[in-house]
Amino acid sequence: MIVKTEGLVLKSFDFRETSRIVTFFTKERGKVKGVLKGIRRDPRKFGSSVEKFSLNDIVYYEYRNSDIHLVSQCDMKNFFPGFRADLERMTAASYAGELIDNLIPQEEQNAEIYQLTRAFLKSLESTKDVGKLVQTFQIKILSLSGFKPHLEACVRCSQEVFEDPRFSLRLGGLLCGVCKDSVGEATPISLGAVASIMHIQKNNWESALRLGMGPMIKKELKYVLNHFLVFHLERHLRSTRFLT
Repeated sequence: MIVKTEGLVLKSFDFRETSRIVTFFTKERGKVKGVLKGIRRDPRKFGSSVEKFSLNDIVYYEYRNSDIHLVSQCDMKNFFPGFRADLERMTAASYAGELIDNLIPQEEQNAEIYQLTRAFLKSLESTKDVGKLVQTFQIKILSLSGFKPHLEACVRCSQEVFEDPRFSLRLGGLLCGVCKDSVGEATPISLGAVASIMHIQKNNWESALRLGMGPMIKKELKYVLNHFLVFHLERHLRSTRFLT
């Protein structure tokens, strides 16, 4: 079956002497692996050098009995040059790529996360606050991938939480004053941080980026979001330690 779609390059590696295997995050087919035969011997064979995070139009032959398909055409649409010379921005892009690779199952379409990732890379070219951009992306991708934290009420008893909230990594949500003592270890979190997360969850990308965050809120979000992701992914992402 011939498939035509648009895809972002998440990662690639050399294959045999002349080819390369690339993992694309595609608009219609989700995360797809494809082999570009002969690209290292003759780079002009394709209209793209399949650089990491580049946006491409691709055509591939979908094999039924393999998770690696044959890419016959790959033409670059956007290289996102605005963040490639900056180490912090490149690290943020790498982190986003790792998140997608770990959260999104192979060949499972998720158009909302695809559009979110495109918007993230575009914003990364011009943002002044890379840390806030990464946190906004974390919150949005968690919500869209089914790992959305439960913040509307206590995750255990369903009572509203008006003061002294705690966040349970294991239960994935807020705990009230009564339940926090019976559940065990939980992380303190301010109502301001909770409100910030909920605002980002409920609003589109542009509106979410306009939300103002003070230094303490950013510090809280960094701690809670990173630990929440590590708990549910059961692993540390390599790029996390390089983010400020």
